[in-house]
Amino acid sequence: MSRSLNKATIIGNLGAEPEVRSTNSGTRVATLSIATSRRWKSRTGEQQEKTEWHRVVCWDKLAEICERYLKKGDRIYVEGRIEYRQWEGQDGQTKYTTEIRANEMIMLGSTGEAATAQSRPSRGSDQDFSEFSSEALAGEDDLPF
Repeated sequence: MSRSLNKATIIGNLGAEPEVRSTNSGTRVATLSIATSRRWKSRTGEQQEKTEWHRVVCWDKLAEICERYLKKGDRIYVEGRIEYRQWEGQDGQTKYTTEIRANEMIMLGSTGEAATAQSRPSRGSDQDFSEFSSEALAGEDDLPF
């Protein structure tokens, strides 16, 4: 069987404060709303812009880092996988969502400093745990594009 890849990478700005909650078992979950924009000129030479909104979900320590350090307007880099979920709403209708489950996040500050956070699978568990380190990036060359 051939391998496959499910990877999403975005750089954008937080459209709101992180929404952080706890599951029944006490696991922290942060939901981020991140805007990415693209600009182009139309055939008539007019400047055009389109903004896309992305739902990003962070778990465990990564969620705690988001809660502690992120605020509306912050520019961040997020890497993760795309997940599709469905559930039945209170009205009995099936609801659908598409989200990025983050496993890495870099805070891109205007001061040129950035902090990184990564999630790695824990041993013997399907849960993720995170490590946080604050490091100044040498420059934009560290970004994967």
